[in-house]
Amino acid sequence: MRLLIPLCFLFLISCENQTNKKQLLVESNLIDYVNPMIGTKNMGHTFPGACAPFGMVQLSPDTNQEPMFIDGEYNKDTYKYCSGYQYEDNTIYGFSHTHLSGTGHSDLGDFLIMPTTGKLNLEPGQASIPQSGYHSQFSHENEFAKPGYYKVLLDDYGISAELSTSDRVGFHQYTFQKSDSAHILLDLVSNIYHHEDKNIWTFIRVENDTLVTGYRQTNGWGRTRKVFFAMQFSKAFKSYGHKKYDKEIYNGFYRKFDEENNFPEMAGKNIRAFFNFSTKEKEQIKIKFALSSVSTNGALLNLTSEIPHWDFNRTVKETQEKWNQELSKILVETETKEQKETFYTALYHSMLSPCIYEDVDGNYRGLDQNIHQSDNFTNYTVFSLWDTYRALHPLFNIIQPERNNDMIKSLLAHHDQSVHHALPVWSHYANENWCMIGYHSVSLIADALVKGTSNVDKQRALQACVNSATLSYFDGIDSYIKYKYVPEDKSSSSVSKTLEYAYDDWCISQIAKLAGDKEEYEEFTNRSLNYKNVYDPKIGYMRPKLSNGEWRKEFDPLNTHGQGFIEGNAWNYGLYVPHQIDNMIEMMGGQEQFSNHLDKIFTTKIEDKYIEKNEDITRDGIIGNYVHGNEPGHHIPYLYNWCNHPWKTQERVRMIMDSMYSNQEDGLCGNDDAGQMSAWYVFSSMGFYPVLPGSDEYAIGSPLLKEATIQLPNGKKLHINAINQSSKNIYVQKIEINGEEHKSNILKHSAITNGGAITFYMSDSPIKK
Repeated sequence: MRLLIPLCFLFLISCENQTNKKQLLVESNLIDYVNPMIGTKNMGHTFPGACAPFGMVQLSPDTNQEPMFIDGEYNKDTYKYCSGYQYEDNTIYGFSHTHLSGTGHSDLGDFLIMPTTGKLNLEPGQASIPQSGYHSQFSHENEFAKPGYYKVLLDDYGISAELSTSDRVGFHQYTFQKSDSAHILLDLVSNIYHHEDKNIWTFIRVENDTLVTGYRQTNGWGRTRKVFFAMQFSKAFKSYGHKKYDKEIYNGFYRKFDEENNFPEMAGKNIRAFFNFSTKEKEQIKIKFALSSVSTNGALLNLTSEIPHWDFNRTVKETQEKWNQELSKILVETETKEQKETFYTALYHSMLSPCIYEDVDGNYRGLDQNIHQSDNFTNYTVFSLWDTYRALHPLFNIIQPERNNDMIKSLLAHHDQSVHHALPVWSHYANENWCMIGYHSVSLIADALVKGTSNVDKQRALQACVNSATLSYFDGIDSYIKYKYVPEDKSSSSVSKTLEYAYDDWCISQIAKLAGDKEEYEEFTNRSLNYKNVYDPKIGYMRPKLSNGEWRKEFDPLNTHGQGFIEGNAWNYGLYVPHQIDNMIEMMGGQEQFSNHLDKIFTTKIEDKYIEKNEDITRDGIIGNYVHGNEPGHHIPYLYNWCNHPWKTQERVRMIMDSMYSNQEDGLCGNDDAGQMSAWYVFSSMGFYPVLPGSDEYAIGSPLLKEATIQLPNGKKLHINAINQSSKNIYVQKIEINGEEHKSNILKHSAITNGGAITFYMSDSPIKK
């Protein structure tokens, strides 16, 4: 059971940022309110293992090894293992060092380590057949996780496994029983979303009887991805070896050697290595495993710099102190303990990525596969931008502005290294995986510049944005420029693309305004109106249009497949015009009619046939036709504010928070998508949400928290109070900012960053005027 310490136990620590020293009030027990097990049922569960905030290493158990393809056909069961872990499983195959937090597609799972005893077995086996391989059974009764620490008992071997990390180094601690045949397996075949051609090459060097180095290159979501490692044991192994799973055509004069046993070089596409020990009862073998994108020397530097000792508990304590410091940036009081756990777990999930992607000396592998030195910034990767521009990065502009500024510099570095001269669509370990639509880096840049949290050169940023928006061969942009919409016969998901491009163009216009570039401002302001060209006033829906100017005849506004939308339909995704909401509402019949349409979205059940082809959309994340389990509709409940029905926004957002989030293991209704799902909850529970990133405005909702204190990086504090807040009192009667009544449904960014107090007066009766 987790020990919950009262809020009054607080202490002050000194917090250094990039400019001067601030005092941050840090609560020492906030990690006890985080449940890393919370994820999604039968979808891309978040990983429950150990990591540091925004850390390069995500050391976590993998509970199955589903291949991506079976007999050449896509294996749907692989989707559940986007993050390597499913709570419903009772097997563990080992502990790998890189994971993504609940993304809808996946990769990684690098360098899987598994401790075993008895007869050496290098085959993973089938999860459905106990003891068919090196995997082990386990029970949740013997599993424990909190930020920076994970522990589980491997039942088949009686081995207690404990994990922790620093930023770049994984720390393993395995407690063995007495054995003359203890093994540590290093499986370099294993991948998340594995296929037979995924491993390009693997190389291992046994430097001495406690140190092993090497690298792996894979071809997956990141098609040219290299990860280097340094692996150090606390105890010398007595022997070692490996098995190669390649069809070897030519091996040169290496055939002179017995390469499989005690030979210090191992090379091939698919390798499983083993290291043998004798252990005493309750003897601990510890492993420090450092990563680098640059070289094995970089990994060794990371190892000796971050964890130069063998004190496992010290690393746990240091990483948990980092987590408490980050979580303390928002201190909250809630009506129930369950709400507090849900909130802090969401805040925890929002700080798993993007992750640091450079060595301690600032070297990193760039998109051009050359080695670069970061210049006055920390380089980051894992930018799931179609998801995270909506709420995650706006959240960072409040509680992580310095870090978010580094992330924007990382985007610009990606652009400078890109042979396409484009900002990232989905930045992935020195790769562009081009996943999803839009050029949403421009949203991050606009949001930070408008809110004054980035010091990047505006002209440089503008040029990078324009380059991305004019990359003619990307996803229908050539047609978008020519026709002022994306024709469905030229590029699929044409309506979604047109809507997202139009919003991105508005973001570029805001950057141009700040940069003083009138020509680009006018150009992209005009482009931002292109959403109008895919609206059919005769039927009242956005719909796909062909290149000849005619509407595509076969159209069903409820269908989420093949109707011009991606992961959505005309009912919900068709409302994505965040930069011109008033105009969209007028175009769609006015406030009353639009509000009625919003009501229909929440109350009309969507039939199974309309969503059965979408892995990302399940019943768990649906209310009527509103799909909270996927990102395109996250702004929809707030749109009532523009219809003079703010009380309906208040009803909807509270209903979503209560029904779509919990502190249980299946507490997320859809993929967390690198933190976006959780960031929505963090914002909404505080009572406001960034419907329009790139502006300085937030839409007001209904706070779930009784109190919150945002500790701002400028040393100021914003206190949010919800007077009479309860599960029944969900309606906002009045808002005061620093004692003065606030009569708008919009909250300005300055009202947050200036500090002070925002007070919501709550009631069980709506104000319908």
